[in-house]
Amino acid sequence: MHSDNEDVAMKESKRRERQAALENPDTDIGLCGWVLVGFSLLLMLVTLPLSIWMCIKIVKEYERAIIFRLGRLVRGGAKGPGLFFILPCTDSFINVDMRTITFDIPPQEVLTKDSVTVSVDGVVYYRVQNATLAVANITNADAATRLLAGTTLRNVLGTKNLAEILSDREEIAHSMQSSLDDATDDWGIKVERVEIKDVKLPLQLQRAMAAEAEASREARAKVIAAEGEMKASRALKEASLVIAESPSALQLRYLQTLNTIAAEKNSTIIFPLPLEMMQGFIKH
Repeated sequence: MHSDNEDVAMKESKRRERQAALENPDTDIGLCGWVLVGFSLLLMLVTLPLSIWMCIKIVKEYERAIIFRLGRLVRGGAKGPGLFFILPCTDSFINVDMRTITFDIPPQEVLTKDSVTVSVDGVVYYRVQNATLAVANITNADAATRLLAGTTLRNVLGTKNLAEILSDREEIAHSMQSSLDDATDDWGIKVERVEIKDVKLPLQLQRAMAAEAEASREARAKVIAAEGEMKASRALKEASLVIAESPSALQLRYLQTLNTIAAEKNSTIIFPLPLEMMQGFIKH
């Protein structure tokens, strides 16, 4: 646990060093650059107040602006939200959306650890944590994150068997989130959440699993029926012992059975005749 905390602290320290190096570059724009900046300022002053509309820009609450002066990052990092000032001709800027972005991972054909082919898709939630890194370190952070999510999904599921994929979705999603978050840290991306949406099995495998589940249910039903028969036989044995102790109990049972038959409005009633009554006729 202590080692994990040290790794996290080290990664955070390196990220801050990279961010500081980008936001406060050591290189200067040079003499020619300063001359061009001076001409740009002069042009702005000469064309006032019309030039003010070209120099003042606005970014929304959920956006940040990365300013480049003669192709180099301006000191101070991202600007916004609100108003900021740029020089005409020498400055350019890029707006970066800081809101959470969601996208679907296309269905990936994955060969599991136990050699079963499944199709799995998911959804990823991420946001830009550092606008400077997202612009300066990668061409298209959104496209790169999408491609990396599909690759990470295949890599993670390739180490799991089918039973683990079907039962441990939360663990797989957490593992994917950690892997994506570490990989996109240099791009200024923060992966907030990963969810596994659907796991599609081949049709033959679905039939085999259904047959296995049906056989398992039938086996459990037979076991339950056998246990019921065993309990019923024990109850009948106990009842026969009670009836054997009192012969009149058998007659009462006969009468109760006749009462039950009569209640059902049957046209035919079978009356059991005790064998003791027939012994006299048999002797004669």
